[in-house]
Amino acid sequence: MKKISLGKTGITSDKNGFGALPIQRISFEDAERIILRAVEGGITYFDTARFYTDSEQKLGRALAGRRHEVTIATKTMCKTTEEFWTQLNQSLTDLRTDYIDIYQFHNPDFCPRPDDGTGLYEAMLEAKKQGKILHIGITNHRLPVAEEAVDSGLYETLQFPFSYLAAPQDLALAEKCAQSGMGFIAMKALSGGLINRADVAYAFCDQYDYVLPIWGIQKMSELEEFLECRKNPPAYDEEMRAFVASERAQLSGDFCRGCGYCMPCPAGIKINDCARMSLLIRRAPVEIYMNKEYQAEMQKIKGCLHCDSCRQKCPYGLDTPALLEKNLLDYEEVLAGKAL
Repeated sequence: MKKISLGKTGITSDKNGFGALPIQRISFEDAERIILRAVEGGITYFDTARFYTDSEQKLGRALAGRRHEVTIATKTMCKTTEEFWTQLNQSLTDLRTDYIDIYQFHNPDFCPRPDDGTGLYEAMLEAKKQGKILHIGITNHRLPVAEEAVDSGLYETLQFPFSYLAAPQDLALAEKCAQSGMGFIAMKALSGGLINRADVAYAFCDQYDYVLPIWGIQKMSELEEFLECRKNPPAYDEEMRAFVASERAQLSGDFCRGCGYCMPCPAGIKINDCARMSLLIRRAPVEIYMNKEYQAEMQKIKGCLHCDSCRQKCPYGLDTPALLEKNLLDYEEVLAGKAL
């Protein structure tokens, strides 16, 4: 089975990583079954975050007896050194471990550095000295911040969006990491659930020996798809290339990836669903999104305050209020009978 070395960390992982954001939506029992099946299937890299509600607790419960077999990466959204230590110690408790393999700054809007006045990078160094973390990483959705992190030489890993929808500059960033000896971890490898062919997603990422994709897993059936790809890797052939070309034509531009960094909305709008509803109803069973609950969620768009908070927070620079209005119009037309 294909393995990947994460830059200069010394960590060798299966070419598939387990993204534990979605398991916050399922029970502890279901999460444990899926996580243990992943370990049995050969997956060794598990990614979570303090921000993902009870995800760390679920990983900790499932992996308590398998800690020596796996790599655990988690993240902090701390703004101060006090928050850094509070969040780190809580993560260690919830993960039921005395060390974290890779501890990452979670999508900061700047690149933390020594002597930048925040003390955050110094806290990372102290935690590493204490043995509470083994490697220092950073995640980001902003290309300039990501590039600065690579150029700084301060970080051992970078986690950045990467999928068959990646732009040329994203591909160049991944290669730059490889050349500098920095591990590259691909988040949003399924583009927030909009990519729905596991074989194509897997085959695309599999072309890059230096890219470790983490697949967001919520169901056993999703996990089994990737374990099958792991056993019998699909070839990135002409049919897949044509499919990806059509996907890029549809999904390029101002589409919401559902990252949720715009949340919470002062008007109570569930932006990370509502701003991409036109795509969701065309890429999943439409009845899921046509029930009374989702209709009510979409109607909240009419109460948008136009405060621009979501636009200012969007790492992709989207005009989120305009995107919400566009999706609401399409949604109401589909409700009225417009063909999909």
